Amino acid sequence: MRTTGGKDPIEKAMANTLEQTNTSGEDHTRRPREADGRLRPLKQIRNIGIMAHIDAGKTTTSERMLYYSGRVHKIGEVDAGTAVMDWMEQEQERGITIVSAATTFHWKDHQINIIDTPGHVDFTVEVERSLRVLDGAVGVFCGVAGVQPQSETVWRQARRYRIPCLAFINKMDRKGANFDAAVVSIREKLAVNPIPVQLPLGAEDQFRGVIDLVHMKAIIFSDAEQGAKWEETGVPSEALDAAEAARARLIEVVAESDEAVLEAYMENADVPVPVLKAGLRRAALAQALVPVLCGSSLKNKGIQPLIDAVVDYLPSPIDVPAIIGKKPQNDESIERHADDFEPLSALAFKIAHDSYVGRLYFVRVYSGVLKKGMNVFNPRTRKRERVGRIVRLHANAREDCDALFSGEIGGLVGLKQTSTGDTLCVENDPIVLESIEFPEPVISMSIEPKTQGDKVSLQEALASLAEEDPTFRITMNEDTGQTIISGMGELHLEIIKDRMFREFKVQANAGRPVVAYRESILATAEGNFTFEREIGGHGQFGHVIVRVAPRSRGDGNQVTFEVPTTAIPNEFRQAVKDGLQDALITGILGNYPLIDVDVCVIGGSFHPVDSTEVAFRTAAVMALREGAKAASPALLEPVMDLEVITPDEHLGDLLGDINSRRGQVHEVVAHEGGQIIRATVPLAELFGYATAIRSLSRGRASYSMQPKSFEVVPPTMHEAILNR
Repeated sequence: MRTTGGKDPIEKAMANTLEQTNTSGEDHTRRPREADGRLRPLKQIRNIGIMAHIDAGKTTTSERMLYYSGRVHKIGEVDAGTAVMDWMEQEQERGITIVSAATTFHWKDHQINIIDTPGHVDFTVEVERSLRVLDGAVGVFCGVAGVQPQSETVWRQARRYRIPCLAFINKMDRKGANFDAAVVSIREKLAVNPIPVQLPLGAEDQFRGVIDLVHMKAIIFSDAEQGAKWEETGVPSEALDAAEAARARLIEVVAESDEAVLEAYMENADVPVPVLKAGLRRAALAQALVPVLCGSSLKNKGIQPLIDAVVDYLPSPIDVPAIIGKKPQNDESIERHADDFEPLSALAFKIAHDSYVGRLYFVRVYSGVLKKGMNVFNPRTRKRERVGRIVRLHANAREDCDALFSGEIGGLVGLKQTSTGDTLCVENDPIVLESIEFPEPVISMSIEPKTQGDKVSLQEALASLAEEDPTFRITMNEDTGQTIISGMGELHLEIIKDRMFREFKVQANAGRPVVAYRESILATAEGNFTFEREIGGHGQFGHVIVRVAPRSRGDGNQVTFEVPTTAIPNEFRQAVKDGLQDALITGILGNYPLIDVDVCVIGGSFHPVDSTEVAFRTAAVMALREGAKAASPALLEPVMDLEVITPDEHLGDLLGDINSRRGQVHEVVAHEGGQIIRATVPLAELFGYATAIRSLSRGRASYSMQPKSFEVVPPTMHEAILNR
């Protein structure tokens, strides 16, 4: 055993602090203990994400944050392909974010770890796994369009992880921008309580700054200095009445959810700024309200106050509940707090393949300290792995460091058998953190190497891409021998192909994208099957009776047992369950997975000598197939929510085109300078829609779509689909 003098500085600091803690007699149960070597104390760390609908200005906002904090010395522009956070060639060419990019900057003695997430629905996995490890988020909304479809999706994702959020209404300089309307759309569409802490100063091309309602001052940004300098003045007289009314409303709303502000309000309606800020922070962390700010990222207005709001109103790692996991031995729930001296617990939430360092693992450390060279334990594989390098992330750049402390986000190099969603911990006190759920792919295409020499390279490239992206799947068609790749949309597969050609230098031929169909049942029925035969001189017997019934769309499959153990003993039940899962995966109409089915094992029998697991597994497969065939099986197709924004003169053409695609128009809403069409359309009818909408509107209309549900395919199309 090494002496204290032989320990590295981190270990020594931890040992010293533990000695002080253990001899002080104080209760440090919930007080975070911090080791030497941290960049900032835990209370001065913010782990945040930037999320929004595509083209709302997320990356532009992130770029300004980096510039004004001094992290970069030149403003990157998305349209010019110079954005630091959009570093992939595909992102720079298309002007969109495809992969989430992480970086760290410092602001007013705080360390802000920020992840810029994609807005396109095809890359929703990047949003999902980023929000899983973040403590807070900034939702960016267009000042003209307000809440758009993907805005709702990412907001729901944030709510699922109970992440406190700020709202930033961007593009206030654009024609048609309406701050009040955007706030109303946040309240109505997101079902939250937004409260403005700023008002815009000026409108459209006259927008020049913001009114800070907390401090009751105007902040006017200098165009000549790219927004790096600003002037703080009193609220202009023409905006004073509106500002005073808005501040009074702010105080009332905060007082409704915070007792300290309410007490101060009862004494004096003009609540002191420190009291108001503290109450606003508590209310925001409790998700009782959402502070709303505004600005124009492209015109460099409103970003510095937004970063101030991140520091003031979003949580540090010690402001959020302790992470809850389970002991791998018995599934008992245990907690880990943001504390450098608790046992290590970290989550690998993303894998990227770097041309310089190889496989790079993005991790969030929840407790303990993750040090270079240490061994970590993976409860899923039950194996130890050694951490070769630790890096701090700055988009696609890396900075080596010796350790990641609790509450921090960084990258690991050297792991071999870790996958997205795996927990990394210490072997003598293991924990399994909740993993990340990913949506199922909805679109597929065949792919094959151009030459025999490309075969191995293609397989390696696909394996690497699938390791990075859990929503990208690779299967083999047993009938044709073709390799089938599946993803979340046309753009998703297009990017996959492009990366194979550019990054992996693989030459391949790709087929036409096809929809990933599903199957389900529309009625209740029973299936009864007895498997009885002799194999290799030994009898095989298994008898299973199941009842199948439809579940509500989106509820998934459920398998239960109502059969007594005298009919099917416990030792065969897992085999029955495995057989039912096999049958659900393969389907009965076109080998598409069965979804939204309730399967209940209601009967069966066994032979005391001849019954085997293989026999029961086979009997379960056949019983489910028999029951499903009698329960009105149906083919399902993915249906998308479609939103189209178009000038008035092209409305008729676009409506006619949607109807021709088997679409259902739900509403047409007047919008600044045009109309918004909201409809549902089968995904199979939307291939090539980007080209069609450009042609019909002469390039003036735009659209967005996101998965809604799986719906029954019209009977007239069944045969055509199944015979493809």
